[in-house]
Amino acid sequence: MNSASYKKGLETLRGLLAKPPTSTEVFSEMVNARDSVVAQFQPLFSIESAGNLDAEQFKRFLLYDNNRHWSGLHRQGSRICADMKKLRTALLNLLDESEPIAARWDTVIGKVPGMGKAIMSAILLIAHPDRYGVWNNTSEAGLRALGLWPEFGHGTSSGEKYAAVNALLNQLAKDLNTDLWTLDSLFWRVKQADGEGAAGGGTIAITSPSDAAQSFALERHLHDFLFENWDRTELGKEWALYAEDNDPETAYEFPTDVGKIDLLAKHRTQPRWLVIELKRNQTSDDTVGQILRYTAWIRKHLAKAKEPVEGLIIARTVDDNLRYAASEIPHVRLMEYQVSFHLHAAKPLDGDAVKRQPALCRTGGR
Repeated sequence: MNSASYKKGLETLRGLLAKPPTSTEVFSEMVNARDSVVAQFQPLFSIESAGNLDAEQFKRFLLYDNNRHWSGLHRQGSRICADMKKLRTALLNLLDESEPIAARWDTVIGKVPGMGKAIMSAILLIAHPDRYGVWNNTSEAGLRALGLWPEFGHGTSSGEKYAAVNALLNQLAKDLNTDLWTLDSLFWRVKQADGEGAAGGGTIAITSPSDAAQSFALERHLHDFLFENWDRTELGKEWALYAEDNDPETAYEFPTDVGKIDLLAKHRTQPRWLVIELKRNQTSDDTVGQILRYTAWIRKHLAKAKEPVEGLIIARTVDDNLRYAASEIPHVRLMEYQVSFHLHAAKPLDGDAVKRQPALCRTGGR
């Protein structure tokens, strides 16, 4: 805690904490919601009540409109609540303060499909706001960006990692003279300060026609859409989203020391990795630079010897700059996506003729 990197990271956080709120950010709203959210949900996550928790209560907590803090927890709600007996047992184990947190965490992680580190640590924060911080991809990416992420040796368990991360979060909160809820909110400011806000062809499309309504929102929400509908895409047939410790949220904005990977996947039958970068508003050169950084990082830190690491850039339209650049990189390919949305006349009442449409709609207008 006395290292130069810790002091530098602490000063960066202190500056972000003192930054006046803007009209477009939700930082102040997140911070101010703490007391009401804790008051609403802390009783549910007590050792006395967790054994009787019902699915609707748990799903309500996962919604951002209710927890006012975490926007992605609801994605796994149905999977988590599919076996309520298993979920209640896991919650009782996680909340049992008679055991060290590392042991409790290792007992629970991976036991309930869909419940990973983001949800587990959020529950711990609600249950004991003065003791447990949140470990999710946003906080991990923030700690990495600040140079504060701990180094873990091979074989370190998930529970041991959380215990170390939690100790660091508690120390940061103490040194910043703030609370763990506010500190977790602060990592969204770190995220913004850090810049957020042989090529193959192909088109990504959802295979089920019933998904047309979701497809309509694809342009604005491509990242979430791909994550939530992965198994229904052509990519999902060959690749599975990476799930460390059976945590399905791991693949989404996977944190590295050189930025966050939009989606990370592994081949379903072969020892191969796939780094997926979505081209939004950045230039083609920036996109290629990102995909090369990320594939190199995965090759060094996650992939085993001789495991290929491939890159995939997904764009609305692939321009010549991107096409030329990717053509010189054998392990990077390109795909375009398309949005499909169709309107058709509604079925008339029995015996009624189809109503005549205005001339402007029949022929395209004048």
